[in-house]
Amino acid sequence: MSLPPDVKAANRELIERFRAEGGAPEGRALLLLTTTGARSDRPYTTPMMRIDDDDRILVVASNAGAPKHPDWYHNLVAHPEVTVEVTGDTYQARAVPLRGEERDKVFASICERYPFFADHQAQVARRIPVVALERS
Repeated sequence: MSLPPDVKAANRELIERFRAEGGAPEGRALLLLTTTGARSDRPYTTPMMRIDDDDRILVVASNAGAPKHPDWYHNLVAHPEVTVEVTGDTYQARAVPLRGEERDKVFASICERYPFFADHQAQVARRIPVVALERS
């Protein structure tokens, strides 16, 4: 999977389309996550893949295998209260990074379903975070 040349422009377009159409295009497992900037205290919305896990939604901070965590991850660590937009629903949630054995078990399960996450982990020394978005 290759990234578009201007990721920010592509994300803006996807956010506009998601909101205009009331949800994810082509039935993709996407959500919009709005975090509060760790330093700026400004809202930032990021489209990303969602993984349904019983009564919660998981997101993976793989950053497409980049050496650093994505900005949205740093934001939710600083300000765990987030807004989640999924097809047909918008709600407040608490972002909870999974830790230890739970993280390892969940990440292994995610990699079985979506092998590209294992590829991302193999590219980096950092431990890719998995975050649960728990409805408030």
